[in-house]
Amino acid sequence: MSKIVLITGASSGFGKIIAEKLSDEGYTVYGTSRNPNKYPSPKKYKLLKYDITSFKESSNLVERILKEKKKIDILINNAGIGFSGPVEEISIKDVKNVFDTNFFGQIDLIQNVLPIMRKNNYGLILNITSIAGFHGIPFVSTYCASKASMEFLGEALNMEVKRFGIRVINIAPGDYNTEIKINRKDTLIKNNSAYYKVYKGFLDQWSLSMNNSRNPVELANLVSNIIKKKNPRIHYMLGPFLQKISTTLKKILPEKIYERILMNHYKL
Repeated sequence: MSKIVLITGASSGFGKIIAEKLSDEGYTVYGTSRNPNKYPSPKKYKLLKYDITSFKESSNLVERILKEKKKIDILINNAGIGFSGPVEEISIKDVKNVFDTNFFGQIDLIQNVLPIMRKNNYGLILNITSIAGFHGIPFVSTYCASKASMEFLGEALNMEVKRFGIRVINIAPGDYNTEIKINRKDTLIKNNSAYYKVYKGFLDQWSLSMNNSRNPVELANLVSNIIKKKNPRIHYMLGPFLQKISTTLKKILPEKIYERILMNHYKL
């Protein structure tokens, strides 16, 4: 029997490409989407309706898969939302939505899947985090914080469940050409805001970076390779060279110099 994969946020972007890749390789894949009817029905995998911010839906989602396949071998926490804005002007409602999507909803689904994996003495949980989770990027503070939270959660969880034959792996991509650049929410601020000019410049720079970013197939290939490994690492990072090396530079450079490099990059 093929391994059963559950991947959130599989209607577009990373999730869709990963789902198609794993389906082609013989895995039985269940993907999720908040609004599956908005998208053509996938031919290679099932796309189920699931809102990760509605915690009551997690148990129903897991139970449906168990009725059909009796197990879930691999969980890929891919669903996420991009968000930007000056800390002074973002709404707490938006902040809560970012964390419900990028962090709390992920925990809820993990809690529903873990008992199944423990029973089977096998499981693999892959968290799609972000290189942004290793930095405090101006105007993306909330997104960075949510991804950093998932990095530490995955690291700790791996030590908790390793004894049950379960592995937890964090994959932190940099900028890739996916729908996140379209679907992200940018805070609308007034023309007379103290942040208006610099925030607009940041958004222009960010959009330019995203438009020139890499092919997301790279992540799908990495996920496929990780699943096949007997002893995968806990942390993986992929993306443009400068983004990957930035995490090392942050550790070795004086903090004021690193801060100036980051501010210059975003024209602050």
